[in-house]
Amino acid sequence: MLTRRVAAALALMLCLAGCANQDSPIDSAAPASSLPASSLPSSAPTAEPSAPTATGAQTITGTVEAGVEPNCLLLQDGKGSHLLVFDDAAMRADVGVGKKVTLTGRSEPTMMSTCQQGIPFIVTSVTPA
Repeated sequence: MLTRRVAAALALMLCLAGCANQDSPIDSAAPASSLPASSLPSSAPTAEPSAPTATGAQTITGTVEAGVEPNCLLLQDGKGSHLLVFDDAAMRADVGVGKKVTLTGRSEPTMMSTCQQGIPFIVTSVTPA
């Protein structure tokens, strides 16, 4: 009887040890390179390549605001709140909180974001307003 208990305990420990060694996207100890890009925290949203939209380029003007999440920028206009996502990270330096700007780009309402605010707007050019 004792051998069966020991064998059962050993089998349970082996199963648990096997599960503990599995790399998963929610394993905080996993190196960042093994996580899918969509689950990596980002200091700023970046655009992923997408096919051109049928609506073409849009222009929006407003004052840049900070989002509730770190490093998230929003622009309010008459159509609502736009989450600013940059094709070129260098353009981000031209868009600071409190600056009034005119942005050209395209709206990507189905794009996922960690910012949790606004409709993502892929910025392709920045002009001070």
